[in-house]
Amino acid sequence: MPNRQKNNVQLVVQDNAAKIVLNGDVLGHDSDDIVRQIQNISSDNIKNITFDAQALGMWDSSLLVVLYETLRMAQANSIKTDMSGLPKNLQDLMKLAFADDRKPTHGDSQFSWLESLGKGTFDLWATINRVCNFLGTTLSSVGRFLRRKSVMRGIDFFSALNDCGPKAIAIVSLISFLVGLILAFVGAVQLQTFGAQIYVASLVTIGMCRIMGAIMVGIIMAGRTGSSYAATIGTMQVNEELDALQTMGMSKTDFLVLPRLFALILAMPILTMLSDIMGMIGGAFVGVFMMQLPYNEYWKYAFNAFTLKNFLVGVFHGFCFGIIIALCGCYSGLNCGRNADSVGLATTKSVVCAIVWMIVVTGIITVICQELGI
Repeated sequence: MPNRQKNNVQLVVQDNAAKIVLNGDVLGHDSDDIVRQIQNISSDNIKNITFDAQALGMWDSSLLVVLYETLRMAQANSIKTDMSGLPKNLQDLMKLAFADDRKPTHGDSQFSWLESLGKGTFDLWATINRVCNFLGTTLSSVGRFLRRKSVMRGIDFFSALNDCGPKAIAIVSLISFLVGLILAFVGAVQLQTFGAQIYVASLVTIGMCRIMGAIMVGIIMAGRTGSSYAATIGTMQVNEELDALQTMGMSKTDFLVLPRLFALILAMPILTMLSDIMGMIGGAFVGVFMMQLPYNEYWKYAFNAFTLKNFLVGVFHGFCFGIIIALCGCYSGLNCGRNADSVGLATTKSVVCAIVWMIVVTGIITVICQELGI
């Protein structure tokens, strides 16, 4: 019977079985030698491994290395292991070390199509319940605000307004200018065929004021501000700050959602108007400096195409987009998990959700305006 000993960890091999005997304190144990022996016992035709820790005293992480390497080698070589001889706390640590909490790549492959359908239905129903509960809570908070009973702080509102208003002017102006420039180029390609280049002014003005200005601002703010809302509130969830607010009896919706919602509702129509102006200037840059159109004539056609109806439709789009972006960002943050990966996922979901719902709402408003002749 070979007897391989290193300090207080002893490896005993007999016939087709191996036993690891733990004696006394195992503190600061040099595990290299015993681990090397454990890795080599697979060549001894070992069928099972047991543990004897009756005389075990104090221990530290060096013992965990020995046990982990033993169990890992046993798994790799299909050797049976019996951990009943270890203390309960060591057994729990080993089970935790080998627990695989990763989701399978093909999670639904283990279910039949009917089970997958049922699981998907329950998940969808749970999501609908969460969304409806969030919307109801938000409406209740708005009602409390109107009755002056909410706990929303003015400083939070002005901070959110500063973030989504003045700080967003530069990027909105640049993108809108470029979009107006691109619209002018696209229109000019066809209009030059008929010698009607001057109508580029009308094309850019109507396109930017009615829809393109609001959509570009919405996309920019969804990626810039909506994701910021989700990340900020999601990080508070990870740090258990939301739990602290709930413990203190403060409404999370009043304290976190309302300032951001009202800030975007106020900022989005103003940014939409700025986008309209910058888009028209971008179109004028192409028309006047590249197509050699008369300056006065270009702006004459632009102002003739500018109508209050188109302008108000665009501003209304911006108002609706502000609500959508704020709600999507705050919902994703409040329903975030409690780890760093969940914060990133919540941020992604907020942007995707906001853009999708903006497109849906745009389609609905367009159909309504068409039916009403607006």
